[in-house]
This record gives sequence, structure tokens and C-alpha cells, in this order.
Amino acid sequence: MDSIRRNNTGFVKIEKVLSRFKKDEDKYISYEFQKYGYDLAEELGDLKNKSLYFKLAKNNPRALLENARNFVKDAYNVKSRPKLFMWKLTELKKAQK
Repeated sequence: MDSIRRNNTGFVKIEKVLSRFKKDEDKYISYEFQKYGYDLAEELGDLKNKSLYFKLAKNNPRALLENARNFVKDAYNVKSRPKLFMWKLTELKKAQK
């Protein structure tokens, strides 16, 4: 919003705010964990289960999710990226206990 010029009253015209709104992108996003979960689902090719990734991003430490995500990124010739991600996340949780 800093790049939008304000009028004398300190308010921004609604047309300027709406012009920056991307209707097709980020329509499911209200919180940061939702953005992370959506990006994770998109990277794993599992957008039909994006709510699962929202929940994982909200309830799990980000370091665990990043480790599992990097493991899947580095894996070669994977049949199911979401399954591999969930398996690795489970293994990391077990190792943490």
C-alpha cells in the first residue's frame, strides 16, 4: 500500500486498491500459513488436498515441513510426491520425539 498515493484525507481510493487485487491468484489465502500450505500443495502437485497442507502448516513446526519438502525436491523419479512428503514428515516427527 505504500506505493499507492493517498489523497488529502489519508484514504486511498477504492479503485486503486481494487486495481491491485488479483482475482485469480491467492483467493484462498487469508493467513500466512495458508499461503505456505497452498504453495506446498502446488509444489507437490496435490491442489485437491490443499486444506490438508493448510492444517499441516498451521499445526507443525516450519522446520519439519521444510525438511520434508527439501527431501521430496531432492528425490529422483518419484511416483507420488505427496506420499513421499507425508512419509518423510512422519519419520521426522518420530525422530524428534
